[in-house]
Amino acid sequence: MQTRRDQTLKVIKGAKAGVPGRPARRRLVTRPVPAQAAPIEDVLERLDQEPVENPTQTEDLTVIGDPAEAEDLQPVDDDRGTAVDTASDPVDEAGDEGSTDRSAAAGPRARRRALVGLLVVLLVATLAAAGVYGHRWYTERALDEARQGALAAAKQASVNFVSVSAASVDRDLKRISDGATGDFKEEFTRGQSQVRAAVVENKVESQGSVLRAGLVSGDRSRAVVLVAVDATVKNAKAPDGRAAHYRIQLDLVHDRDSGQWLVSRLQFVG
Repeated sequence: MQTRRDQTLKVIKGAKAGVPGRPARRRLVTRPVPAQAAPIEDVLERLDQEPVENPTQTEDLTVIGDPAEAEDLQPVDDDRGTAVDTASDPVDEAGDEGSTDRSAAAGPRARRRALVGLLVVLLVATLAAAGVYGHRWYTERALDEARQGALAAAKQASVNFVSVSAASVDRDLKRISDGATGDFKEEFTRGQSQVRAAVVENKVESQGSVLRAGLVSGDRSRAVVLVAVDATVKNAKAPDGRAAHYRIQLDLVHDRDSGQWLVSRLQFVG
């Protein structure tokens, strides 16, 4: 029994509940209680006549009436006393749709970035591998070309050395000197006049040809080559000529200025 002066919160029948998932808003109606000076019997009689079947609890609101109407019920705005349309929330829907669109777009963008990153890595790896193999290929090709050049120079130098004629002695000796360097060139230059005199005096005519040649060792700056040479030698004592066979070892160096292989040492072996 309520015996003191206060204000009691009453629920108006037919008030609409909130949308599921949102807190319910209630319209509260105040009813003045008779002053305590009134007889207690009058107070009890008025309370018995109030159209309230089930008082509300402090936190929850119970819908009175047909449960089927709950789907159409809407909360009441306390400040304006008007119903608030919560059927759709443009801000929330726009936000949700925008968030969904951004999430959907973020997936393809992330995949594209990952794909681009992968392609960049593959491209860098391919270029690096191409650079390594390209450098190796260039080095091997340059070494092979150098060895072939040394082998060819050794063959020509051997033929020049055994091919001398009294009729062309100066040109023949110069050709040998031009293809020499280092110690061999110094030694040949010192004895060149004696060689020339012997060739002219004996009417020497010698012509050689290479049988075979082999690279003993070699890189891009130095090489050692063995050459087998046959020659036909004519002189005053053997006008019909005689066969001669030589095996010559040549040490060669690559001259960077002229780009030619020059003989630094020549000796007969075997």
